[in-house]
Amino acid sequence: MESKDLIHRLSEEELFKKYYPRLCDFALRYVQDEHLAEDLVQDAFVSFLENKHQVATDDNALKAFLYSCVKFACLNRLRHKKVKKRIEASMDANPVEDPKFLEAIVHAEIMGKIHEAINELPKGCYLIFKEGYLEGLSNQDLAKKLGISINTVKSQKQRGLMLLKRKYITGNLRSSSAAYI
Repeated sequence: MESKDLIHRLSEEELFKKYYPRLCDFALRYVQDEHLAEDLVQDAFVSFLENKHQVATDDNALKAFLYSCVKFACLNRLRHKKVKKRIEASMDANPVEDPKFLEAIVHAEIMGKIHEAINELPKGCYLIFKEGYLEGLSNQDLAKKLGISINTVKSQKQRGLMLLKRKYITGNLRSSSAAYI
């Protein structure tokens, strides 16, 4: 029967030789790659050597530490491999075939054209349109902020809408966005 104090009785090399084969077999059942299993077991032994003073000195504590290190290393590697495959699969997918991708492009282009069109509005219309529609201020808040009447705010909004509709109807907005479909 073995002594319970293997850490003190055996050298680091003897401990490695004793546990290496069984830990490799254990790791191989997880990762199914012999070289990777060997690397993970070696990493577990390095971890043991770095933390040897924190591990209890009996055989069971040493086994528990080494098996736990190997198990978590295997699980981390498998998780990493799974994430890597998912990323590679998403990169391999043709983005043009993804409806969300196309929708996002069309939306971004339309919003860009709308912003360009708003920026081309006369200054008064631009300010009221931007703060009223894009920033969500009410007509009353706009009138108060800009020191103008509510009717002026309403007429500037109507004027801005009319100018944007004219620009949209002429096809400037449609033809540019249609190129991305």
